[in-house]
Amino acid sequence: MAFQEKKRWLFFGLPFTFTKYTVEEEVITINSGLLHTHENDCYMYKVQDVELEISLLERIFGLGTVVCYTGDTTHPKLLLEHIKNAKDVKNYILKESEEARRKRRTLNTLDIGSGSFDADDMDD
Repeated sequence: MAFQEKKRWLFFGLPFTFTKYTVEEEVITINSGLLHTHENDCYMYKVQDVELEISLLERIFGLGTVVCYTGDTTHPKLLLEHIKNAKDVKNYILKESEEARRKRRTLNTLDIGSGSFDADDMDD
């Protein structure tokens, strides 16, 4: 199962932009532009966390914005803006990113230290 959505105008939710989001099992692709096109990919296993943001206007027009926090260098915060079925897309990305990390046996660790380490503190 894959999702293909277009970025929409916030007003009335009309798809008059030239940005297309494709979410597949292995990769998230963003295509944007009309004359000068830009394509950006992010592998699913690099997605660390996913967030759903829905403003009042987005709620009125049935849209939402999915924010993916990734380990990707070009887009550490990947936005899928003003899309329909935003909650379904978010849940799909969460499930597939976990599955992709499991398939690749990728370890995702968090730095929960106090910030700095001083060897003199070990003597106390």
